[in-house]
Amino acid sequence: MDILQVLADATRSAIGPVAAAYALAAIGLNMHFGYTGLLNFGQVGFMLVGGYGVAVSVRTFDLPLWAGFLVGIACAVVLALLLGVSTLRLRADYLAITTIAVAEVARLVYRAEFLRDVTGGVYGLQGFAGSFYDWNPFPAGSYGFGWFSFGARDLWMMTVTWGLVLLCSVLMWLLVHSPWGRAVKGIREDEDAVRSLGKNVFVYKMQSLVLGGVFGALAGAMFVINQQTITPDQFMPQVTFYLWAILLLGGAGRTLGPVLGSVVMWFLLSASDSVLRQLTSAEVITFISSSDIGGIRHALVGVALLVLIVFRPQGLIGNRKEMLVNVK
Repeated sequence: MDILQVLADATRSAIGPVAAAYALAAIGLNMHFGYTGLLNFGQVGFMLVGGYGVAVSVRTFDLPLWAGFLVGIACAVVLALLLGVSTLRLRADYLAITTIAVAEVARLVYRAEFLRDVTGGVYGLQGFAGSFYDWNPFPAGSYGFGWFSFGARDLWMMTVTWGLVLLCSVLMWLLVHSPWGRAVKGIREDEDAVRSLGKNVFVYKMQSLVLGGVFGALAGAMFVINQQTITPDQFMPQVTFYLWAILLLGGAGRTLGPVLGSVVMWFLLSASDSVLRQLTSAEVITFISSSDIGGIRHALVGVALLVLIVFRPQGLIGNRKEMLVNVK
């Protein structure tokens, strides 16, 4: 087995643009659950409206790319407001049920035939990311050394996406260490106590929901720009649970928890995939086929996450107290 090839594949995946997009979405989920105690099981819905905001604006209505980002963010704000108004005054389980349902309904609406002229229906949209790559300042060629190298387009995508992750992480750190952040964390621990101090708990929750949704929309936009295509089925409900796995792996309630969780998650997924493919091609393992590898690698990573939850429930860099939140 070629260990260097395994490490090469895993490292490129761990620092690639897909890992960065998932980290960005997990930062938003960390805002919801890690700091505010909101059970959001539909973060993929914010990714969907963010991605389609860019794609529809550019491809269908011929707007510039920057306008598409603004449209995607606006759609995320509207979605958060609609979710918040109807659920944030109720118990946490109502928000959990509503978010997962709304995200799935949105996916089905975007793939509906009556919207095919706008969204492309089940076939989605292509050809909306050209202007992004036209801004690429890196000359054509390969950057890096040996197996650790990237093309100019990949390097540009990674620079922008990880730059957004850095920017959002700094913003999160500043917010969490501000009076607003202390009030939000107080709501997570005991919202009745915060309410008794004269704070409007509903407004704080709504602000948190909107902010985390905007991060999710940015993640969705960068995800589809990297793919250079968008279809509704890219935003299946399991994407949200990947984000939860990333958040719990890195550590909820920590600024860098989602970032570390995404890097480690994608490293493990890619490494297990590369190892299994090499072992099956060398006929060391003969009882599985190449078509089974995708499911098996997720099962292996799932077992690793289960072991982590048993022995370190706070995640890699989390605080054990963060796992004792009184979600209401």
